[in-house]
Amino acid sequence: MSIQHLTRATLATALMATFSHAALAQSSDDVQVPDGHAVALETVGVGTIKYMCETNDSGDVEWVFKGPSAALNDSDGNQVGSYYGPPATWEAMDGSKVTGTQLATADNGEGNIPLQLVEANPAEGEGAMTGVSYIQRMNTEGGVAPSMGCDADHEGATAIVTYQADYNFYMAE
Repeated sequence: MSIQHLTRATLATALMATFSHAALAQSSDDVQVPDGHAVALETVGVGTIKYMCETNDSGDVEWVFKGPSAALNDSDGNQVGSYYGPPATWEAMDGSKVTGTQLATADNGEGNIPLQLVEANPAEGEGAMTGVSYIQRMNTEGGVAPSMGCDADHEGATAIVTYQADYNFYMAE
């Protein structure tokens, strides 16, 4: 292999990495919290997502999202809450909880559920979730529908897949 060929290959690899990083940065910009809000709580969600093989409105059989079940842990790995649904609900150990409305998503690579920005509804109960205005899902790993077949012969089948994601909770400054 010539040095010129090696240099082109190295340059091509570096450019692809740069473009991939730029695309990811642009994607995460899509789920940024508006100015005037600050992180109040940072957690790591570790759990599962349930899918069911069903016929959709178009008559196609596909994996349909049924809901998450995850522990929300602090930076030391201690559980500080739970995430479950539907509806998507983030609940602190003190019993306070929020639901919300998805505002934006952004791709986070093959095999990973998307990044997400959610506007929180007013909290139920008093505690850690009181005053939360936005929830941001970042650094997702796994969680996508399974690649195994979902067709008429498998309709009604359930699949549970593992995932992990950072959930950042924001409050108005």
